[in-house]
Amino acid sequence: MGKRCARGADCVKVNDIRQEEKEILGMSSTQYRIAPPGFTTDQWDEFMEEGFLTFEDALSPDDVQFYLDAIDEMASADSRYEDGKHYGPGNVVERHKAFADLIDHPRHVGYAYDIYGELLKLHISQVFIRPKGGPHNIWHPDGARSVPYGVFAPELPLQLKVGYWLTDVPRPKMGNFVYMPGSHFTHYMDGYDTHRSLPGERIVTVRAGTMTLMHANTWHRVEPNESDVTRKNIFYAYCPSWVCEGDRLKSDPEWLKTLNREQRIIMRSYDGAYTKTKPPESDSPLFLDRETGSDADPGSDETVALNRRKRMTWVEKRMGSPYNGALSHRFEKQRLQRSAS
Repeated sequence: MGKRCARGADCVKVNDIRQEEKEILGMSSTQYRIAPPGFTTDQWDEFMEEGFLTFEDALSPDDVQFYLDAIDEMASADSRYEDGKHYGPGNVVERHKAFADLIDHPRHVGYAYDIYGELLKLHISQVFIRPKGGPHNIWHPDGARSVPYGVFAPELPLQLKVGYWLTDVPRPKMGNFVYMPGSHFTHYMDGYDTHRSLPGERIVTVRAGTMTLMHANTWHRVEPNESDVTRKNIFYAYCPSWVCEGDRLKSDPEWLKTLNREQRIIMRSYDGAYTKTKPPESDSPLFLDRETGSDADPGSDETVALNRRKRMTWVEKRMGSPYNGALSHRFEKQRLQRSAS
């Protein structure tokens, strides 16, 4: 491998892969990055049981301040922002370079890549400023409601929400995020469309610098902020490229030119709608395999163009391929428990 890409990610040149792929791609200077780190087996198990995962101290104090400054700069430049009022714009990646740089940040994008693999897309990018007395969300899952994601994907999330918490929220009633552990396996909950506090709910109390991951089907709400602390945080959600975007139709072509290769691909801003299902060959590979450094699975058919060739996700490798069907994670855990008893 030898070479290193920006921000310390491993990469290789096309020359280092295969001559025939180089000829197909027609790019002799392109460098491909190794997929950044993602889930450990224990983290995946916890995520699939809880529907939520917490990483304390994911950001340094300097990182926290950097993103707070970026939020303040963006807000001050927005005519719709009112000091002391709730503020929650979308598509923030196009509004400030600090947020564009988060599109493919190795701190978190590997987790999304583990689930969505070569068809990874940014679904939505948001920041929130939640002052005292501002609005707060009712119980809901993310995504579709009348026919929820879980109808089509009973276990795997069709969105993965990444949260960065930039202010300390050490106690309830500070605009906290609240979720119901394990609720991602159900399509309905008694508290739906209410603010009610429910038995078993978990109020997220974290330090600034914490990163969280949430399964899109997990039921959640937001506590009212009755404190003098204004809660500020960042949310990015990722999905398969064929799920619709949540905060844009297409990206500004001039802005796309400012992005690196992986960022541009993850935005999936194509002229043809169906291209989101079958991206162009120039967008493959998005990342090289974390273990092998390859752009293809071992034994895959090299007569099939790279962008049309099946590549297993980390989840498939973890759970078996093809993926073992609805609720396979729980079934597998129960099988292992029975075997151990």
